[in-house]
Amino acid sequence: MNNTASNQYKHIHFIDLISTKIKGFESFFHSFLSALYCIFHRPDIVHVHNIGPGIFIPLLKLFRLKVVLTYHSVNYEHEKWGRFARFILKTGERFALGGADAVIFVNKAFFKKTGEKIQEKSMYIPNGVRHSERSEQTNYLKKYDLTSRKYVLAVGRITPEKGFDYLIDAFLSLSDKTYQLVIAGGIDHQTSHSSLMLKKAQEQGVVMTGFVQGEELRQLYSHAKLFVLPSHSEGFPLVLLDAMNYKLDILVSRISATKEMQLPEDAYFQVGNKEDLSQKLHQKLTEPYSSADYDLSEYQWENIAAQTADIYQRLVYNNHLPQ
Repeated sequence: MNNTASNQYKHIHFIDLISTKIKGFESFFHSFLSALYCIFHRPDIVHVHNIGPGIFIPLLKLFRLKVVLTYHSVNYEHEKWGRFARFILKTGERFALGGADAVIFVNKAFFKKTGEKIQEKSMYIPNGVRHSERSEQTNYLKKYDLTSRKYVLAVGRITPEKGFDYLIDAFLSLSDKTYQLVIAGGIDHQTSHSSLMLKKAQEQGVVMTGFVQGEELRQLYSHAKLFVLPSHSEGFPLVLLDAMNYKLDILVSRISATKEMQLPEDAYFQVGNKEDLSQKLHQKLTEPYSSADYDLSEYQWENIAAQTADIYQRLVYNNHLPQ
């Protein structure tokens, strides 16, 4: 983080640690250095996010540090990982869940799958969404010759588990060619999958914006006709919450993370099924545009922060785990 970012929040300090760009090793190396930093500086609580870095929780506990783990997703189910990487992630999961003093699950299904011993020190706390007003600006849309309410939007990193490949196939099978498909997301590392995705998108006229944020992303959400989440696997899809915040009509794959949202039945399609997705796209795009209202009361950051702070306080002052 740079100094500009660190000055945006009171009482929050960002620490820059060196890392590497070696694919498959970057996260492991950075997590190890972060663990060493915590061992030498001894914070009251170390909060570890997800099971990859969780492999170092036993090391943190060896030095009597209190550790909170947030379990975001089952990373080893993602296709991008090889056999050895999946072994490391599964080992990290076992070490993380067993060693952490308290565990936060953002996904109810993941929480319910754990054993009673883990559940005794765990809580379900979902991710949240920050309310954003719809943007009336369209200058970013003009960059790609997009027309308001005449495009379908998908947002996420360009990785196999996001399902963008079969979304493209399903969209291209539609007979109505008046709509465009926009996929907004960056590429962490160039792979054969991402290269094929970019090539297919370029050949078929699919708009690939790359990584986008701020006002530009706000415009994309604000003017879309439909939001689609075709993921094979998700921990908790923040991009879906953003789409709900902008009151978009949505289509999502039927996976555990989206079933928890209790969306209308016509919002779901069978995960990985190009034909089912194509049919649902046709149905949604033939309907006139109307904003949708969703109950987002469970996903307010103020409540989520208060629940997380309560866990911290119990560990620091009472040494009690969540009940």
